[in-house]
Amino acid sequence: MATTAGTGSELIDIGDFTDDALGAGKGLAVLTSGGDAQGMNAAVRGVVRTALHLGAEVHAVYEGYQGLVDGGDLIKRLDWDDVARILHRGGTMIGTFRSKDFREREGRLKAAAHLVDRGIDRLVVIGGDGSLSGLDLFRQEWAGLLAELVERDRITVEQADAHPALMIAGLVGSIDNDLVGTDMTIGADSALHRIVEAIDALASTAASHQRSFVVEVMGRHCGYLTLMSAIAGGCDYALIPENPPADGWQDRMCAELRRGRAAGRRDSIVAVAEGAQDREGRPITADMVRAIIEEQLHEDTRVTILGHVQRGGRPSAYDRWASTWLGYAAAHEVLSATADTEGKVIGLRGDRVVAVPLVQAVERTREVPQRIEEGDYAGAMALRGGSFTEMVRVFRDLSEPPTVEPRHDATARRIGILHAGGLAPGMNTAARAAVRLGIERGHTMLGIRGGFPGLRDGHVRELSWGDVEGWTATGGADLGIRRTVPPMEQLYAIGRSLERAEIDALMVIGGWNAYQATWTLWSERERYPAFDIPLLCVPASIDNNLPGSDLAIGADTALNVIVESIDRIKQSAAATRRCFVVETMGRHCGFLALMGGIAGGAERVYLHEDGLSLQELAEDAATMARAFGDGRELWLAVRNECVSENYSTHFLAQLFAQESGGRFDVREAVLGHLQQGGDPSPFDRILATRLAAHGIDLLDRELAAGARGAHYVGLVEGTVTQSPIASMREESDLVHRRPRHQWWLALRPVLAAMSSPDAQARVEVTRGESRRHAVNRGDAE
Repeated sequence: MATTAGTGSELIDIGDFTDDALGAGKGLAVLTSGGDAQGMNAAVRGVVRTALHLGAEVHAVYEGYQGLVDGGDLIKRLDWDDVARILHRGGTMIGTFRSKDFREREGRLKAAAHLVDRGIDRLVVIGGDGSLSGLDLFRQEWAGLLAELVERDRITVEQADAHPALMIAGLVGSIDNDLVGTDMTIGADSALHRIVEAIDALASTAASHQRSFVVEVMGRHCGYLTLMSAIAGGCDYALIPENPPADGWQDRMCAELRRGRAAGRRDSIVAVAEGAQDREGRPITADMVRAIIEEQLHEDTRVTILGHVQRGGRPSAYDRWASTWLGYAAAHEVLSATADTEGKVIGLRGDRVVAVPLVQAVERTREVPQRIEEGDYAGAMALRGGSFTEMVRVFRDLSEPPTVEPRHDATARRIGILHAGGLAPGMNTAARAAVRLGIERGHTMLGIRGGFPGLRDGHVRELSWGDVEGWTATGGADLGIRRTVPPMEQLYAIGRSLERAEIDALMVIGGWNAYQATWTLWSERERYPAFDIPLLCVPASIDNNLPGSDLAIGADTALNVIVESIDRIKQSAAATRRCFVVETMGRHCGFLALMGGIAGGAERVYLHEDGLSLQELAEDAATMARAFGDGRELWLAVRNECVSENYSTHFLAQLFAQESGGRFDVREAVLGHLQQGGDPSPFDRILATRLAAHGIDLLDRELAAGARGAHYVGLVEGTVTQSPIASMREESDLVHRRPRHQWWLALRPVLAAMSSPDAQARVEVTRGESRRHAVNRGDAE
């Protein structure tokens, strides 16, 4: 593990997990506690299957800590099949409970006895900060509890000596996303899906009637859901606990809503966190906000309290693959722990798994409401992190109509925006954010219709603040898009068009061809002076194959489409014995295939990065035939579209059908352009807004300084970064159009652990180069 500077956390490298017999002779239990959260089942499955894969004996504790106290049938040994078919389910299949008995020492004595009776001294708990603090107390008291149990003749000295310490790991299941020290908690992304779906639905009816809505969102001490849903839903105002409004907020809110209507809005939506308050500590309720709007603006205003619907429903793609990864890491953490190992919380920072000291994480999390109560709002915001503070500012700039008109004098700056490459959901969101933030900074924003061919032909027009109203939630690209990389003979025409439109800076939102075209303009500056302006690329590609960013706009939406499709495909096979071969997009980048396979519960994933041989396919077909012969009902294989030129999806389906021996039938499903369609997910809307905001800030600085830089922005380990366009070719595999380093490839062992109980089945992974040499085996998801 590597320590993260200033945080006390450690990055967990899956490459460190090399002992396939790590769990031999060890007993592990997993429980869920506190409020339920979508993705808990995925985490339980991740813990259980990883531990079984490593040879451990695994138990589930039903009904949270109360199950530990009561024992008996509430502590059950689990086998591989016991966690099948739960990945897609919300809630927690092992139940949860807020146990009063466990808070008392007598209850913890009973819990310790029940664990020792079953040979368990390793415990993974999925819950909130209260559940985790109880877990750490249990660990600290363990030796004393066992000594007392020996004195009472409840356990033997030999039993106590065999289990001298309790090794623990915690996972945070909380839709509030309130753990300080990590970026996302289990359930938060799914909750955002529920909230944003509701806001989108309210926006349509509100616009029809020119009506206002006040939406109450969960979050007693944490405004994450409220803030991010307000950004993703295009709301007009938001009230969060960490940043209470100053005195007179009622008048300012109504003034902003009034200006929004004057700028062209037909609806007004205010998001209110359930724990919102003013700076005197007085609660601000949704009904109070409704009354203020009706009184001052004389508008018909309705209140919608979303309540526990935010906890419900199927987990999102993110909450499936991320929770699976967290469960995998937690099982390794607790099975490799020793008696003196400090308890850790396993969480995500960006797209990296980190281990945070449990006591520190709980203390810092509980510090936030303390800071709020003390009136130290700056301190509360600081604990939430720099990106949270940044998004508060971005939301304010996006939602407030401009108070100044763009400059039309010699100091005016004109920024052009165009799309290029393949279509990605979230392009409209990025364009809207760029336009509004650029206008807020006094620039004239220009929309270029039809990509680089449109620029060549002079299809350029000025965009106002109201022109991009409603773009947040819509898929597609209202400015139009082309995949075309301009050939050399068209560069002169493009340069002349830039000059005629007096474009001072250019933002290109798109995929690989957008980057290639921007690189071409940058590299030809000496021949064409019109290209000697600030140039910027914003990554938008469902393939997620762009350098300088862990995730591209659109990839999360495509993953959700894939997972929803797999869910339906599995349901269609409920009464049959069937193998499905599902083909995803991605060209030579296997991101969608691997992550979709993990989130969808696939047994096998075929990636271009790993290659594919006929021998491997033959082994897979034989393994599949044996599995169905032993009672398997479903097998899912996911194939990246370019894994092999000759071994097509149809070929795989025919091969498996030929080798089935009549035990099962085979169907193929090519998802195709469904993956590019649909409205962007909340994650993609937030990512698009964040990257566009950083891009406008960068262009603003370049223009103010008279600089002429060419860059691309991206999200790296949770932080927005920028790279010079000159480094694109160094960071990329140009032949296969993908980055040289792809972080998600490290999750191949996670897939192997989820798809095979056999500890001998493994994926051979080396740093930089890899190739699969074993077949994943095991029972159906």
